[in-house]
Amino acid sequence: PLEGHRSIRSMHTSISEILKEKPLNPSRRSLPCLTQNQIHPQSLSHVLSMPCTPDDKPQTPVGLGGGILLHYLGQQKKNTSLEPSVSPFCCSLELVSRMNLIKALIKAVKDHYGEESEASAYKAGRTDESFLIQKPAIRAKLEARADSLQPSGLMFRDGKKRIDYILVYRKSSPLVEKRVTFERNLRAEGLMLEKVPSLTNTDIMFVKIHVPWDTLCKYAEQMNIRMPFRKKMYFTDWKSKVMGRQIKSWLPSNPMKLDKEALPDLEETDCYTAPFSRARMHHFTINNRQTFFSNSTRSRIVHHVLQRTKYEDGKSKMGINRLLGNGTYEAAFPPHEGGYRSRHPINTHGAQNHRHLLYERWARWGMWYKYQPLDLIRRYFGEKIGLYFAWLGWYTGMLIPAALVGLFVFLYGLFTMDTSQVSKEICEANTTIMCPMCEQNCKPWKLSDSCVYAKVTHLFDNGGTVFFAIFMAIWATVFLEFWKRRRAELTYDWDLIDWEEEEENLRPQFEAKYSRLERVNHISGKPEPFQPFTDKLSRLIISVSGIFFMISLVLTAVFAVVVFRLIAMEKFASIDWEFVKKNWQFATSGTGVCINFMIIMSLNVVYEKVAYLLTNLEHPRTESEWENSFALKMFLFQFVNLNSSTFYIAFFLGRFAGRPGKYNQLFNRWRLEECHPSGCLIDLCLQMGVIMVLKQIWNNFMELGYPLLQNWWSRRKMKRTESKERTGGGQNMENKVQLPQWDKDWNLQPMNAHGLVDEYLEMVLQFGFITIFVAAFPLAPLLALLNNIIEIRLDAYKFVTQWRRPMPARATDIGIWHGILEGIGVLAVITNAFVIAITSDYIPRFVYAFRYGPCVDKRYPQDECLRGYMNSSLSVFDMGERWNVSEEQSRYCRYRDYRASPRSPVPYDFTLQFWHVLAARLAFIIVFEHLVFGVKSFIAYLIPDMPKSLCDRMRREKYLTQEMMYEAELEHLQEERKKNGRRYHHEWP
Repeated sequence: PLEGHRSIRSMHTSISEILKEKPLNPSRRSLPCLTQNQIHPQSLSHVLSMPCTPDDKPQTPVGLGGGILLHYLGQQKKNTSLEPSVSPFCCSLELVSRMNLIKALIKAVKDHYGEESEASAYKAGRTDESFLIQKPAIRAKLEARADSLQPSGLMFRDGKKRIDYILVYRKSSPLVEKRVTFERNLRAEGLMLEKVPSLTNTDIMFVKIHVPWDTLCKYAEQMNIRMPFRKKMYFTDWKSKVMGRQIKSWLPSNPMKLDKEALPDLEETDCYTAPFSRARMHHFTINNRQTFFSNSTRSRIVHHVLQRTKYEDGKSKMGINRLLGNGTYEAAFPPHEGGYRSRHPINTHGAQNHRHLLYERWARWGMWYKYQPLDLIRRYFGEKIGLYFAWLGWYTGMLIPAALVGLFVFLYGLFTMDTSQVSKEICEANTTIMCPMCEQNCKPWKLSDSCVYAKVTHLFDNGGTVFFAIFMAIWATVFLEFWKRRRAELTYDWDLIDWEEEEENLRPQFEAKYSRLERVNHISGKPEPFQPFTDKLSRLIISVSGIFFMISLVLTAVFAVVVFRLIAMEKFASIDWEFVKKNWQFATSGTGVCINFMIIMSLNVVYEKVAYLLTNLEHPRTESEWENSFALKMFLFQFVNLNSSTFYIAFFLGRFAGRPGKYNQLFNRWRLEECHPSGCLIDLCLQMGVIMVLKQIWNNFMELGYPLLQNWWSRRKMKRTESKERTGGGQNMENKVQLPQWDKDWNLQPMNAHGLVDEYLEMVLQFGFITIFVAAFPLAPLLALLNNIIEIRLDAYKFVTQWRRPMPARATDIGIWHGILEGIGVLAVITNAFVIAITSDYIPRFVYAFRYGPCVDKRYPQDECLRGYMNSSLSVFDMGERWNVSEEQSRYCRYRDYRASPRSPVPYDFTLQFWHVLAARLAFIIVFEHLVFGVKSFIAYLIPDMPKSLCDRMRREKYLTQEMMYEAELEHLQEERKKNGRRYHHEWP
C-alpha cells in the first residue's frame, strides 16, 4: 500500500492505543510521510485542475507531496492496461474510485502546511498581518461581504457541518507548539477543525470543532451512550384509561402546566434505549443522522475527546483543562443554538431554536407560575443542571404547605394578640416599676411602656409554636424522602439508571505534585501518581486547623457584635429621645442585626478565598473530590458565619445577666444584656427576619445584576471599538456587522468556576434557616417560597441569556448536598427542642398554668389559667441596697427571674418554681427529640426510595428490551438470508 495512505490511516489512531503506549513518538500522530514536505498546497491542487485531454500531460509538482502523488499515479498506471496516450486523470475508471483518497491526501497536506507555517511564523517572531486584515476600511468591507456569504453562526463555512464546540486562543500567546500539536491530534481522532478570527478583537481566534458521523458513532459506543431504538408500549386497562380521559375532560385544565404543543416532541423520552453499538446500528431508529445525536450529546463527546487528547510527549500531557490552565487556550465551550429573542411571536411562527424556546417557555418572567420544562432543560444543558432545577422546583413546591402552615400560625398569633393574657397584663401594668437597664443615667421604667413589644412577641410565641416546630421537623423528612422518589423517576426518564460515572482524569496540580510517586490504579490497571498517607494526613490536619481558625474568627466577630449591643443598650436606655427610650429593645436589636449582616457579607468574601486555598492545599485527586471538599468548607464557613449570632441570641442572651445589685459585667464596664419580661423570642425573630430578607435581596442582585452589568460593559466596549474602526475607515455607522454566534458567546460571562456550588449553597443555607430556628420565625417558609419563585426565573434567565452554554455534564444525584441536607434535618430537631424549651416562654407558662395558676383549684375557666402569670415571673429587688432612693419614690422594683424576696431568710435565692421550670424544660427536650426522631424514622421507613410502579416498569422494560433486541436481530438475519437467496425458517434460531 501507498505510504501516504498509511499516513492518513495513522491519523485515526484511537485514544485507547495512545493511553496504552508509554512514550509517545512525535511522528506517531504527525503524518510521517508529510511532515518533511514544504510544498504549498496550491501546487498540489494544480495537478487536479489540468485540462482532461489525451495530449495533455500533468506537470510535475515540486516537493515531496507531489512526488508521492506521481508515484501513486504511476503505480496505478502500471497495474492497469491503459494506453500510453490516454491521460490517467480522466480516462481511467478504476482511478476515479481512488480520487477521494487523493483529495484526502491534499487536505492533509493543506492542514499540515497551515500548522507548520503558523509555528514557523511564531518562531520568526512575526504575525501574518494579511490574515488579520490590516486596515479597518478593508476589514469592514470584508466583514460585510463575509456576512452575506457565510451561513449562520452554527455552521462551518460550507454551510453543512455543524459547530459542536468552540476553542478560543490568543494569537499573541507564546504556547503555539502545544496548540498546534493538540489540534493536529484532534484531527487524528476524527474531529474537523476550522479557524476564524474574531470580529471584535484582532488578537482572538476561534477554533470551530465538528464531529463527523463516524466519529460520533465510535465514541458513542466507547462511552456506552444509550440511544433510542423503539417506541415505548404502555399496557393499561382500557376501561380505566377511558374513564380517566372522561374525568380529565370534565375537569378544568391546570394553568400551571405548559402546553405540550408549545414544546418539541422529545422522542428519546418515549423510546426504549440501549447502549449504542455500530455492529447493531440497524436496531436504532435513525431517521436523520443530523438529529440522531442531540446537541448536548455531541458536545459531551467532543469534551470527552478534548479531555483525552495529548499535546506533548508524556503520560500526563493531555487534556483541555491543562491547556486552559497554562494559557494555551482562553476558553472552551459549546455554542448556544442561536439567539434567544425573535421579531415574531412564538405562538404564530414557532421557536427558532431550543434556546429561544427555553427563554419563551421557561426563563421569561411571565412564566413564573408554570411548571419547568425539565426534559428540554436536560436536553439543552445536560442532566447535572437539569437535576439542579428539578431539585429546586421540588423544594419550592414542597415549601407551599410549610408556608401555609407558618402563615396560619402567624395569623393565629395576630388574631389572639389582644386577647392574650400575658399581653393584657403587661399593657395594664401601669403601677409595675421595672429596675433600671443600666447602672448610670438610667431610671426605673414602667412595664406598660413595653406593651407593643409584648404584643409583637405574641405573634411568634404562641400556642401554635410547638405544633409548627414538630410539623417542620416532619416536613424536612418528608421532603427528602419524596425527593429520593422524584430523583428515581427522573433518572429513569433520563436513562441514568445504569449509568456509571466514568473514571475521572487526575487534576493537573495533583499530577505535578506527585509525578515521581506512582502505583497501579486498581480500576484502569495503569500506573498513576498517588499521594502518600502521611502527606495526606498532614495536609488534612493543616486544613482542619485552618477551618477551626476561621471559625474562631467568626466567634470573634460575634463577640464584637455582642459588645456593640451592650453599648447600644446602655446608650438607647439613657437617651433623651422619648420614642427611642421607650423602644430601646427594638433599637438595640435592629442596629445589632444590621451591623451583623455587614460583617457576615464581608467575611463571606474572605471565606471563599480561604476555602479555595485550603482545598488546593489538600491536593484532591480528581475534580469531583476537589468540588466536594470545597463545597463542604464553604458550607461550614458560611453556616457558622450566618448562624453564630443567631445561636447566641437563642441560647445565651439573658442567661448569664445576673440580678439587680449583682449584675455580671463585661470587662467590669458593661452590664450583660437581659431579655424582655415577655421573653427573648422576639430578638431571635428579628435577627432571622432581617438577615434572611437582606441576604436574599443581596444574592439575587449578585446573581443577576452583576452579570447584567458585566455584559452591558462588554457590549459598550465592543461598540466603542467598532465605532472607532468604522470612523477611521471612513465607513458609515449604518454598516453594522452582525456578530456570529461564537463571538456573541465569547462576550458572555462564563459559568462560575465552582460550577453549581454557589447555587446549591444558597439554597442549602436557606433550608437551614427555615428548619433550624423555624419555631422562632413561622414566616420563614413563606419568605423562602417567594424568594425561590423569583430564584428559579433568575437562574433560568442567567443560564439562557447571560452565561455561556456550560458543558452538558451527567449526574444521577445532587451529590454531597443530600448528606448535608439530612444533617441539617437532624440538627433542626435538636435546635427547635432547645428553642421551645429555653428561648420561648412556652414551658414557664405551661408550668404556671398546671402547677401554680388559678386553674389548679378549678375555680377559673381554661382560658384564664394564665391569670397572674406575669406577676409570678417577676421577682422583687430593694433599690435602697444599690441606689439612694428618696422616700417619695418607690423603694422596690421588679425584674425577670424566679428569686426570693429581699425579706426572705435567704434573699434572692432561687425559688421552687425555678427548679420546676428547669426540670420541665429538660423533660420537654428529651420527650420532643425522641418523639420527633421516632416519627421521622417511621416516615422514612414507610416511604420507599423508589415507587413500586417504577420498579415494575423498569423490570418490564428490561424484559421487553431484551425481547425487542432479539426480535430485531432475527429480522435482520432473515433479511440477510433473503438477499443472499438462502432458505430461512419462521422460527426463533
